[in-house]
Amino acid sequence: MTKNIMIVGVGGQGTLLASKILGRLFLTKDYDVKVSEVHGMSQRGGSVVTYVRYGDKVYSPIVDKGEADVIISFELLEGARWIEYLSKDGVLVTNTQQINPMPVITGAAEYPEDIEGKLNGMGVKVDAFDALSLAEEAGSSKSVNIVLLGHLSNHYDFTEEEWHEAIRACVKERFVEMNLKAFELGRNA
Repeated sequence: MTKNIMIVGVGGQGTLLASKILGRLFLTKDYDVKVSEVHGMSQRGGSVVTYVRYGDKVYSPIVDKGEADVIISFELLEGARWIEYLSKDGVLVTNTQQINPMPVITGAAEYPEDIEGKLNGMGVKVDAFDALSLAEEAGSSKSVNIVLLGHLSNHYDFTEEEWHEAIRACVKERFVEMNLKAFELGRNA
């Protein structure tokens, strides 16, 4: 059986590194893994989506609507934007941070209010927390991705050391300790 994870965020938030770490982790358990990235205007703060699919045999890297077991959202509105891809039994693991998209910045639109409440009202399983504050506590706001993976780790049976090894393998050596701290803060959030 194939399992599906979507990672959604804004360009520059580290969605690609998060998908690389997940892909490596699943490969260590001998899963067939497909990772695919879909960019919007990633260099300009636009929407970025990455798919991670794993199982006995994965034929396509793309996740269809209603098939994501987990959506990891680096920003609240991005989570809402992609929610139709979440399966009825899936979970949205999201950072509560709000990053204004271009229409809000230019004044053409307003950031929607109470996104989390609206998603809960739709019956979505929302696991929301302030990953940005924890990333800053770890030493860099850029480690939100690893904080989110730490929190996600509570939904999987991998050992803490298996997660740590995947992080060590994918992160530059000088950033390993900070990222391990970010992972622990997310895991305990």
